Parts: sequence; C-alpha cells; structure tokens
Amino acid sequence: MTDIKSGVNLLFLREEELRQGIELLYFAYRDFTAEPDAILAEYGFGRAHHRVVYFVGRNAGTTVSELLGTLRITKQSLSRVLSQLLREGIIVQKPGLRDRRQRLLELTPKGIELERVLTESQRARFARAYREAGAEAVEGFRKVMLELINETDRRRFPSRGAELRKRG
Repeated sequence: MTDIKSGVNLLFLREEELRQGIELLYFAYRDFTAEPDAILAEYGFGRAHHRVVYFVGRNAGTTVSELLGTLRITKQSLSRVLSQLLREGIIVQKPGLRDRRQRLLELTPKGIELERVLTESQRARFARAYREAGAEAVEGFRKVMLELINETDRRRFPSRGAELRKRG
C-alpha cells in the first residue's frame, strides 16, 4: 500500500498499528516505572514524588512556579508532595537571590542519592533498549516522542545538531 504520489509506505498509519503503538506505550510505562515504584513505596512516596525529585534534580534551583509549569499539577497537589519531601529531608527550599519571595528548590545529599537510585534502573533500561535498537531507531524514537508532547514542552529539547554543536 504505497502512496503513489510520494512513494511513502503508509502501513504504519493503519488503525492496528496506531493501537499497537498506544499499547506499547502503556506497557513500556508500566515496566519503566515498576522498579522505582517499589523503591518509592518504601518511603511512603508515589509517582508524583518521583517526578518532583527527578525534575528538581535535573534543574537545581528551579522555582515552585517553574515546577508547576513542568509537571502541570495543581498547587495543592505539589504542596502536599513538596511538604512531605521537605519534611523527609529530600529537598531544601531557599529564597531567591533577586526576589526573596521566590522559593528555589534543590535536592539534599539524601535527595541526590534517592534520585540516583530511582533513575538507575530506568537509565539501564534505556541504555539496553537503545543499544539493541541502534542509532537510527533511537533517533526515530526521539522524533516520535517529541511529536507526542505539546509544542511548549517540545521547545525544551534542542535539535540534535544544536546539541552536538554545544558539546563539540
């Protein structure tokens, strides 16, 4: 079934292929989160805690409002999770340098270790999958994932060329 005008094979757009993509994403997410979920349960934490720890770890000094924008959760939900992480010594909150009303978030050494442990199995899972799939498939996966997320969040990820130029 080739599109005669473009010469492109459109089999991947059939209903069954689209449904299979959805199912694969569900199963991948289930397995991707299973090990961290077990670790989080030991602390009495859930996936919202994991997301906060992950994004604060990746963006030390992020503000509460920036975190709200990234996670797209309510202030009430973030407040509940953040309070628990602060109480447990996972995150510290500091006033902003220019605006003392801002609350800048950072992981404590305990938080850094928790983030490392939570991410370890996920990094290993990605490394194994990337190695098995190969560079071309990895780039294809990246393109598909970028197209699945909204335009605003897509801008967070530089193009591959820009990324390589920055490193080189």
